[in-house]
Amino acid sequence: MKQIETSDFMVLNNIIYKVYTTKDLTEMRENLLEQLKMVLDFDSADFFLADTVHHKGLVEPVTFNCDGNRVAQMDEEDYSRGIMYSGKSIVYRETDIISDEKRVKTQYYQAIYRPNNWHYSLQMILGKDKEFLGVITFYRTIGKDNFSYDDIFMLDMLKDHLSYRLWEVHEVEEKSAGKLTVSQAAEQYHLTKREHTILRKLMDGQENDDICVDLSISVNTLKKHILNIYRKLEINNRVQLFKMVRERE
Repeated sequence: MKQIETSDFMVLNNIIYKVYTTKDLTEMRENLLEQLKMVLDFDSADFFLADTVHHKGLVEPVTFNCDGNRVAQMDEEDYSRGIMYSGKSIVYRETDIISDEKRVKTQYYQAIYRPNNWHYSLQMILGKDKEFLGVITFYRTIGKDNFSYDDIFMLDMLKDHLSYRLWEVHEVEEKSAGKLTVSQAAEQYHLTKREHTILRKLMDGQENDDICVDLSISVNTLKKHILNIYRKLEINNRVQLFKMVRERE
């Protein structure tokens, strides 16, 4: 395990302080990437927030020495998106999930890494309560060594602080948007007990097939329940549902 130098510890302590005290989220993220250069060797970096409205995708990029115009391409081609959308906070090197020999042949590497002269990357996935909140990726140019386990250890000290800050912002946004809890929606719109249960599972992010197995019902029966929920809530689809109902009570 790495023994943190006193100077590095002071930088990390200041970073954590700024994470919580910088009110503007964009400014906080910009400062974070700049300050991390003092304790982590990287050539470029980007910090994306999760699209909490549509519950998939990346938005509002903050970058360091690169651009943020490749969001759709990244999300579509990134073979690590299963880890990203798990809702767990984790720090890992890309080479920890796919061999270097294989990754250089992927479309993702050719489309994202090669044009920017990058080779290695280190990712910090931010999540809380099974909800994906954001992702930071650090890149090193071709010719440089891979990130080390000491680098992972360094970022591991920050991930929970960043996750909590993003979660706090998301909570405030949900409340200010006037969203209903699942229980409030069920009571206000007179959902049946079964509809209440299904709504809860939908808001937990469960897939239709999993809900059917849990409740021992057919897909057609589930669809009828979902349509009844939409009708009672006076909405037409899941995007509107997520805008109207909060994921947590």
